[in-house]
Amino acid sequence: MTASTARADWREWHTSRMAALVGPMGNLALVETRWLPAGETPDLEAERADLEPTKTVTALERENIDTGAVEHGLRVWDVASDAITRFTAVDVYDYDPDWVIEASYEKNPEGHSVAFEHIRDNGGSRDKAVPGTITATIAGAEYALSAFDDDGRLLLVFGDPTNGDETYGAGRFLFVDEPDGDRVTLDFNRAFVPPCGFSDQFNCPMPPVQNRLQVAVHAGEKLPRFTD
Repeated sequence: MTASTARADWREWHTSRMAALVGPMGNLALVETRWLPAGETPDLEAERADLEPTKTVTALERENIDTGAVEHGLRVWDVASDAITRFTAVDVYDYDPDWVIEASYEKNPEGHSVAFEHIRDNGGSRDKAVPGTITATIAGAEYALSAFDDDGRLLLVFGDPTNGDETYGAGRFLFVDEPDGDRVTLDFNRAFVPPCGFSDQFNCPMPPVQNRLQVAVHAGEKLPRFTD
């Protein structure tokens, strides 16, 4: 792929990303996450009965952080949310081909998981299945990175010195394409602000120690921008 083609593909990715954020179930549309009492399951028909036209309700579930029991919840999305109304854009760094990094990939044993602290779990952690380890040399330093399985795709949650100043404070996300044998490509130009950077109703994982880079990653998304 030529440099101009790669840059054009990146622009298309960024445009699609901006459109997705303000969609009916985009990150900016989430206005409520409500967990039900133990043993209760969602009644979506009842929840949708008197719903405003701009809103959508969906169900979700998770494991209780202490007991492992399944918990059920509801999410309310509003395409006319205050966040969407005020949203302008997400600032990004200029595309830089030097931040497209080839790395090696080694499969982990079946069932391997890594504890990820989540932003709204008060210091608690949840285990995530990590299918393999990504070994990458970044600015001369070697890292063994853990990307977890996110609905069939590898998702790298990483931190770097730009967090809290130039970029989102809790770190950024990066989807990793399907490994080609024992190789993967990390295109940090496509690093993005996690969902919790757009709505406090998300509970995002934070970078584990091994995913905290010592070099400033001047690539990808910085911070969302709003009218006020």
